[in-house]
Amino acid sequence: MLPPFPTWDEVHSRLKEIFPEGTPHRGYVTRDLAASTVFVALYVGAIEGAGIFFKPKHVYRMSDTQAELTGDSDRAAYDATIRKPGGRAPGQQWYEDTTREPIRDETLREGLVVLGAAVEKLGVATTSSKPRYALKPEFATLFDPALTGDALAQAIADWRAKALNKGALARIALIRRGAAAGGDFVNVALPNGQTLRMKPGPSSQITKAVIEEFAPRFLKEPAVLFVSESGNKILTHQDEIARAIGISIQADKNLPDTILVDLDPVHPLLVFIEAVATDGPINERRKLALEEMAEAAEFPPEHIAYVTAYLDRSGAPFKKTVDALAWGSYAWFVSEPDGLVELTSGKGNLR
Repeated sequence: MLPPFPTWDEVHSRLKEIFPEGTPHRGYVTRDLAASTVFVALYVGAIEGAGIFFKPKHVYRMSDTQAELTGDSDRAAYDATIRKPGGRAPGQQWYEDTTREPIRDETLREGLVVLGAAVEKLGVATTSSKPRYALKPEFATLFDPALTGDALAQAIADWRAKALNKGALARIALIRRGAAAGGDFVNVALPNGQTLRMKPGPSSQITKAVIEEFAPRFLKEPAVLFVSESGNKILTHQDEIARAIGISIQADKNLPDTILVDLDPVHPLLVFIEAVATDGPINERRKLALEEMAEAAEFPPEHIAYVTAYLDRSGAPFKKTVDALAWGSYAWFVSEPDGLVELTSGKGNLR
């Protein structure tokens, strides 16, 4: 007997629970195409150990008419039909044949296979048209229609702990911690031992990570010159340190969310940082305004760095704004604190 399977909508919904924000390549494994891929794999019974495998053609040739035929014989017949040259299901197929590459390369090889949810059959030539993919049994079990509520949540948690590597789990934990942060304020520990209180929300969580995680990783002797939050509310403004390094910070609309300084070099390094929870990266216009502000304070441009900080590079804010990031600036992600993306147009200053 073939395994039970839920509706396409239920598969789509469960994928978003199984792979939460912070999962590497999350878009590849939670989008519509991923739901169709998992649905079809379950439909034909392509689960490791069952001796049945599927290929992208099984996915893009599926149709609503075929999906409504749920008997074992109908499901087996579909598998047999698709294995034949020119095989098609009755009704309008779900996708054009040109979706073969995104299914194979993104959803499967860079998505489900990498994340331990699917396997690729060994010994099949690269040029072969034979089916080669199957879902891992533990992953397939998560789509059992009889598994619901707390039992489903626990099964998902157990699968993540076993299947995902430490890096993926760490990213998920960081993102979930930020998304779940509530209360009346967010406590931010400054390098000088003082504590800053910010309103709860993703922007505050990013700013907190910038000060507590980014600064000690990339600056040898970090200090906070300026922090603000929405509404141009200034939370801290360290005039004494600013004067000591020869810069005057005038509170105006051009100031970024955070200004850090590395006091270790002979000539200090000034770091302008924008926290992007939705929009507002350091683009060319923004960078130019910050350069002019620093120039007016007679601070040399070779001792300035520009950073746009995000929760995660797989999230919508980064994907939405990456093409607007200024050359000569950096991107940093809370979920991967040890990494730094440089948009180089010459030698950068964070080196």
